[in-house]
Amino acid sequence: MNIVIRRAEPRDVPRMLELVRELALLERAPEEVTVTPEHMLDAGFGPDPVWVGWVAEMRPEDQKMRRSENDLEREARSSDLLIRSFSDRIAGIAVCYERYSTWKGRRLYLEDIIVTEAARGQRIGEKLFRACAAYAVEHGYSGMTWQVLDWNTDAIRFYERFGTTLDPEWVNGSLDREQLTAVVAGQ
Repeated sequence: MNIVIRRAEPRDVPRMLELVRELALLERAPEEVTVTPEHMLDAGFGPDPVWVGWVAEMRPEDQKMRRSENDLEREARSSDLLIRSFSDRIAGIAVCYERYSTWKGRRLYLEDIIVTEAARGQRIGEKLFRACAAYAVEHGYSGMTWQVLDWNTDAIRFYERFGTTLDPEWVNGSLDREQLTAVVAGQ
């Protein structure tokens, strides 16, 4: 199989959300995924998009590209990774958005890189990371930032391969919508 990194398209959103749910299971928080496909579609491809993404699509080798879809499906069934439909060809995703630092200026924030468990070890995450980095350079961002859970040693090792600086001093804070509503109401 060939791995092709391309910009995400609206048709990719259902599979992207499946991968987000897979990540939530890994991070021991499946109930935390509350985004709907409609919201994700609007947020990425609606009139005011807030995120940009890439997908890692598994494609048959070039010489197979001329064959019919039925032949491709039959060959895919016999490969190491079962590919049942178009969406199953997406083995990984990366999602980023712009953030602003009063100290550094515009920066690209890497929200997630997710590679489905069955496709790990093929450098898909690296290809997705490089696509994000290229986008940051192309758009003149002063850098790229992200978070990684302190117990996710595989992810930490992955990022360290790129010479990443991991900052142990900052504590993340957040409020969900219900909490925000309470703050607005003065509670």
